[in-house]
Amino acid sequence: MGANMRDDTPVLIGAGQFTYRGETQNSPSPLELLKIAAERAVEDAGLLGSVLAELDALAVIAFSIDAPGGLSKLPLPRLANPPASLARALGAGPAWSVYTETGGNSPQQAINVVCERIAKGQTEMALVTGAEFLGSLMKRLKGGLGFEGWGDDITEPPARIGDPRPGVTPQEAAHGLGYPVNTYPLFENALRARDGRSLEDHQARLGRLFSPFSKVAAGNPNAWFPVERSPEELVTVTDRNRMISFPYPKYLNAIMEVDQSAAVLICSVRKARELGVSEDKWVYLHGCADAADLWYPMDRQDFHSSPAIRLTGERAFAMAGIGLSDIDIIDLYSCFPSAVEVAAEELGLALDDPRGLTVTGGLPYFGGPGNNYALHSIAEMMGRLRAQPGAYGLCTANGWFLTKQSVGIYSTRPVEGDWVREAPSRIQDRIDALPHPEIVEHPTGPALIETYTVVHAREGVRMGIVIGRDSAGRRFVAHTPEDPETLLDLEAREGVGRTGVVGPHPDGVRNLFVPD
Repeated sequence: MGANMRDDTPVLIGAGQFTYRGETQNSPSPLELLKIAAERAVEDAGLLGSVLAELDALAVIAFSIDAPGGLSKLPLPRLANPPASLARALGAGPAWSVYTETGGNSPQQAINVVCERIAKGQTEMALVTGAEFLGSLMKRLKGGLGFEGWGDDITEPPARIGDPRPGVTPQEAAHGLGYPVNTYPLFENALRARDGRSLEDHQARLGRLFSPFSKVAAGNPNAWFPVERSPEELVTVTDRNRMISFPYPKYLNAIMEVDQSAAVLICSVRKARELGVSEDKWVYLHGCADAADLWYPMDRQDFHSSPAIRLTGERAFAMAGIGLSDIDIIDLYSCFPSAVEVAAEELGLALDDPRGLTVTGGLPYFGGPGNNYALHSIAEMMGRLRAQPGAYGLCTANGWFLTKQSVGIYSTRPVEGDWVREAPSRIQDRIDALPHPEIVEHPTGPALIETYTVVHAREGVRMGIVIGRDSAGRRFVAHTPEDPETLLDLEAREGVGRTGVVGPHPDGVRNLFVPD
């Protein structure tokens, strides 16, 4: 026990995870998934389930089906207020109850907020929980199985935390940038071109990066795809591993259709003692930070960096009073390779760091996609740190399109002195002041490609997306002609830096870039 630790120091005392693999007709409802994870977190803390009635704070991570866009229009009953529904199911009456906005940063951000509330004396015991259930949802839709128990009678909307802005502008959405499978490849191709790697060498690099992730997933009982795959298997295009958006075949994409939930129980040191939670269960958040990059993809300074990751990392390390060399266990948010590559570079990590870059197996192999993955990585990190007392663990969490970033540094070592979270606005103001290219919505004339991707359908190439610069250096987004010759040529040789002509698309909405 730390000699200078305050009673209001926040401490994580329990973590629960659940992966459902059974028959679709028996699949748990979203509320049941949350409840199972919550009960497992309590059990992990060595407590009785009845303790959940004492919760005075509850944060539920937003479900993917509540994100603005196509999933929100699915014809199924849904919970209007998941925190209120869960509180009722647990017999709890929390004074503070919130539902997050969309974003994979949300679990770490929610934990940061909860810990700050505890340190300020506003909360004694909180639960942070979330679930994703697109696996059973899509199977139920296709099989006509219905959604009994998926909705309820609560209609009052929840309080929200997080930034509610959509991830893309209307123009970006019109060009397909609202889909992560289209946008993360833009970062990937920009990285490859910046480093001057050939297409072949870069694909091999992606295989080497994610093969160790699949190996970790293969040993994780909660992983959705517990299968180790070789570097070559991950990047070789086959019927089972079709190209999604160049340069990412299916095995390099986060898997969306899973049934998984996770929960973390957090309280004050005072409450942990009062409950009699064994101190070998206690894990502390030593450092944290939250910030967003220049919000919309087109506003970024470039497509191969993230000031938000660099600055939140620096702040979390400063708060923890340690450096990167003191970290023993690492989990980088891993929806796509470019997310890992950019984060590693900004934090000063090598891609082959001997400590490894995932504790779960990552989003393409472990699962937990949508908004809730990081809650699984934090739950997993708690187990690793308990098994290695005194070690430090680093977790990163990423929302939208390398947009929203949250960082946490954890350890079983007690926190000495006051626990103080710096106002996120301190970092945010620095990022928002960064210079960035002027954007032109209706470009015409000579232009060149800054980055690009080729989007595939099951039957083959479908469309090209180009981020380019016009002759005045202004940035634009456009599609290419959809003929296979143009699209396949962009996959056969480097497209970044190639010239062409941009102008209005015949549909009157999009722009069209025709490569030379």
